[in-house]
Amino acid sequence: MASSEPARPRRLPLFALVGAYLVSGIGTAMSAVAIPWLVLVTTGSAAATGLVGFAQMAPYVVFQAASGPLIDRIGLRRAFLAGNALAGCAVCAIPALYTSGALPLGLLAGLGAIAGAARGVADSATTPMIPPLTTLAQTATERAIGLYSAANRTAMLVGMPLAGVVVAVAGPATAVLADGVSFLAGVAVVAAAVPAFPRSAARAAPMRLRGFFGELGEGLRFLRSDRLLLGVVALVVVTNLLDEALTSVFLPVWAHDRVHQPEALGLVGGLSGVGMLVGVSIAAWLGPRLPRWLTFALGNLLSAAPPFFALAGWDALVPVGIVFAACGVFGGMPNPIIGAVQFERIPEHLQTRVLGAIKASAWVGVPFGALLGGALTQAVGLAWAVSLAGTLMLLVTAAPLVFPMWRQLDRAPDPAA
Repeated sequence: MASSEPARPRRLPLFALVGAYLVSGIGTAMSAVAIPWLVLVTTGSAAATGLVGFAQMAPYVVFQAASGPLIDRIGLRRAFLAGNALAGCAVCAIPALYTSGALPLGLLAGLGAIAGAARGVADSATTPMIPPLTTLAQTATERAIGLYSAANRTAMLVGMPLAGVVVAVAGPATAVLADGVSFLAGVAVVAAAVPAFPRSAARAAPMRLRGFFGELGEGLRFLRSDRLLLGVVALVVVTNLLDEALTSVFLPVWAHDRVHQPEALGLVGGLSGVGMLVGVSIAAWLGPRLPRWLTFALGNLLSAAPPFFALAGWDALVPVGIVFAACGVFGGMPNPIIGAVQFERIPEHLQTRVLGAIKASAWVGVPFGALLGGALTQAVGLAWAVSLAGTLMLLVTAAPLVFPMWRQLDRAPDPAA
C-alpha cells in the first residue's frame, strides 16, 4: 500500500545550484576587475580594453541565443557542467600564458571568446533549472528567484573588493586565475548535489538543422507575441549596454586616471554589490506584497543613471561609493520581479528556448557597450562620455513610468492565453 505522507522538501539541490552560482560569480566579479586592469596596464588603451570586453561578450550573447534546442537534447545539468568546465579551462589559461610572457592581445581576446561562448551555454541552462528545483524544495518562486539573485549580488559584494586587493598585492593574473578555479569549483558542487532532469520524448528527438532553427523560431515567436516581455527585453538591451560601458571602461578608467588605485575599482563595485544585495533581499522577502509595476519602475529610474553622473562630477572615492551603494539598493529590487513574471508567462516546455532568447536579446548590446565606452572615452574624454551615457540612461529608464503597457506587471497572465 502506497504511503499517503507528502514528500519531504529537498532543499539541498536548490542550495547547491545557488552555491555554485555564488562561487563562480565571485570569480567572474574578480575577473571583471582584473582583465580590464591587465589590459590597461599592459597597453594603456581604453579602446583595447573595450575590444577585449567585446571579444568576451559577443560569443556569450550568440551562444545564449542559439543553444536552447541543443540544451533540450543534452539536458540542463550536462550543459551546465560542460559549459562551465570549458570556461574554467579557458580562463585558467590566461594567467598561465601571461606569467610566461606569451599572451599577446589577440590571444587574450581569443581565450575570452572561448570562455564567453562556454558561459553562454552554461548560463542558458542555469535559469530553467530553478523551477524544478523550487518545486523539489517546496518553496515560493519569488523566494527561490530572490535567493538566486542574492547570490549574484553577494558575488559582486565579495568578488570586486577582493579583486582590488588581489590585483594590488599579487597582480591581475592571480585574480583571473581565481575566476577559472571558481568555474571548476561550481562544476564540482553541481555534479555532486544537483540531480539530472528528465527529458520529454520530443526533446530527446534527434537534432536536425531544420528542426534546430524551427525550435529557435518557436521561442522567438512566443517572445514576439508578448508585448510586456518584449518591453522588458528592449529596456534591458539599452540599460545593459550602458552598464557594460560603465563597468568595463568608465569605472576602470576613472580608477586608473583619477584615483590611481585598483582598490578603488574593487571598493566601488563592492559597495554597489552591498546595495544590490539589500535590494534583492527586500524584494525577495516582500515580493508578493510589493506593487510590481511601481517597484520595478522606481527601482530602475533611481538606480541606473546616477552612477554615471557621480563619475562625471567627483574624483573622490567616498561620494562615488555612496552613490553606487544607494543606487544598488534600488537596482536590486526589479530582478526578482522580472524573474517571477517570466516564469508566470512562459510555458514550461518553451522555457529553455524563450529564456535563452530573452537573455541573449537583453545582452545583445553588452559587447557593444564595452566598444562604445572605449571609443567614447577616447574621443571626448571621461567626463563627457559618462555624462552623455548617463543622460541616455535617464531617458530610457523613465519609460516604465510613462507608457501604460508596463502596468501589466501588476496583472497575472490569462492561463488560457
